[in-house]
Amino acid sequence: MGKKTQHQILNILITLISQRLITALALFIGTGLFIVCINLHSSYGFTIIPKYVYSDLKISLSTSSPPKPHPLPPTLAQWQDNTNSGDYFSQVTTTQVGYLIWSQFPVRVYVEPPKAVSQKQAQAWVNAVLQGVQEWSTYLPLTVIKQPEIADITIVRKAPPLQISPGSNIPRARSAQTTYKLYTSNKVLSHRFTILLSPSQTGEYLIAAARHEFGHALGIWGHSPLQTDALYFSQVRQPPPISSRDVNTLKRVYEQPTTLGWSLVDNSNIN
Repeated sequence: MGKKTQHQILNILITLISQRLITALALFIGTGLFIVCINLHSSYGFTIIPKYVYSDLKISLSTSSPPKPHPLPPTLAQWQDNTNSGDYFSQVTTTQVGYLIWSQFPVRVYVEPPKAVSQKQAQAWVNAVLQGVQEWSTYLPLTVIKQPEIADITIVRKAPPLQISPGSNIPRARSAQTTYKLYTSNKVLSHRFTILLSPSQTGEYLIAAARHEFGHALGIWGHSPLQTDALYFSQVRQPPPISSRDVNTLKRVYEQPTTLGWSLVDNSNIN
């Protein structure tokens, strides 16, 4: 077979593959549901945005109104740090839709009871998780619900997938992982979170993992460099409670613009 014929066959194959990819992409866009998984690189858990999802989302958001800030919830508006502890807002990552801010309150939280343990153990696990979660209710309105289908944040006792560390081929276990999905409802861009907590976590470390991951789910999409903050990037021997720096950072996040919670229809040019 001559080189010319080989090139012709190769070009035909490339064309066929491209056509199938375009068809699959069109079907994906047509669903109206955007799935974005983020995995925060730490001993807890940031995942990489798939390029095709990110591209589709940019196309869909190109005609939407620009990001805008929401009014601060009263609990955060009233927060004052008398110690001037500072924050780690510079470590918070913005996303393709702006900052991950909740605008409808209370935020609905569902903790899935574990099924592979006794009822007593399952209740003890749920209680420990709720202890870490409800510490945040001082700063943002939360409600614990029993209906998983309407939850904004779902917490599950499940081992996060193994992660390959940068520069290494050795898979590494994580104690927790937080991911989010974007979706539209009545032409308003919304999001929901899923938190996985490893079954190996117990006692105060389970409470700390729930506290840490829930901070991500409330909008702190980044880590603190200080061990005295709940959002420190790694587990520590004596897990700290929510710090003033954590709350200062959360408040600054909620002062930022976002596309979440706003209509995807740009009405700026309508009289």
